[in-house]
Amino acid sequence: MASLKEIASQIRRDIVRMVHGSASGHPGGSLGCADYMTALYFKVMKHDPKFDMDAKGEDVFVLSNGHISPLFYSTLARAGYFDIKELATFRKLNSRLQGHPATHEHLPGVRIASGSLGQGMSVAIGAALTKRLNGEDTYVFSLHGDGELDEGQNWEAAMFAAHHKVDNLISTIDWNGQQIDGPTSKVMNLGNLDKKFESFGWEVIILEEGNDPDAVAAALEHAKTFRGKGKPVVILMKTEMGKGVDFMEGSHEWHGIAPNDEQLAKALAQLPETLGDY
Repeated sequence: MASLKEIASQIRRDIVRMVHGSASGHPGGSLGCADYMTALYFKVMKHDPKFDMDAKGEDVFVLSNGHISPLFYSTLARAGYFDIKELATFRKLNSRLQGHPATHEHLPGVRIASGSLGQGMSVAIGAALTKRLNGEDTYVFSLHGDGELDEGQNWEAAMFAAHHKVDNLISTIDWNGQQIDGPTSKVMNLGNLDKKFESFGWEVIILEEGNDPDAVAAALEHAKTFRGKGKPVVILMKTEMGKGVDFMEGSHEWHGIAPNDEQLAKALAQLPETLGDY
């Protein structure tokens, strides 16, 4: 069986090939979060690729930063939700793999449409409350970009989750310090995120090694241990945008640009093919 790092490498190959193939998409954040999604879907989360929209008895994942859809689609395909060959249709006419995930396409694994930033935490809280009302011993996981924390709805949701003691919610922030127009420190300084979430009544975990899937898995498992203590949990996950492709790493310029033929070749040369390309 492939290791988490091997799976993450293949997912990164999928990402750059998908974005190149459609000449559009968002490689930077997708590459940066590949280790998180690998850890979540291949080790931590209780889920069934047969896919039932209601997810009874299963954990639920909510992707808030929906522009990193190449990562989401590759993860789902590699986890068995649909044929990996469908990845070749990314952003093509009549494809189920739209630029932002959509539910009306009935793509297995997608439970909410996302892309309007700032809404994912609210949706995740609703799902977590439903799980609690149903008496389930399951979790709701959500992923958010640090740039989308500029949206005020996140902080309304954070207050609500703490007030209602939604302790079956584990939200993760992709803390890469970059957003579409530049560094978050220049666009809209986020200040001290850990102190902010603590003041809102959340349990805070700082993950320094967000680009190590084993470290991510350990942090997620640790977050699960706070269940029953009456606090939602946030993981502040430090990653590098574009991780795995040296000329994309750490730059906001690769937020939403597709590599050309030469750049694709350079990227693939740095990413081992471990599970077979689509």
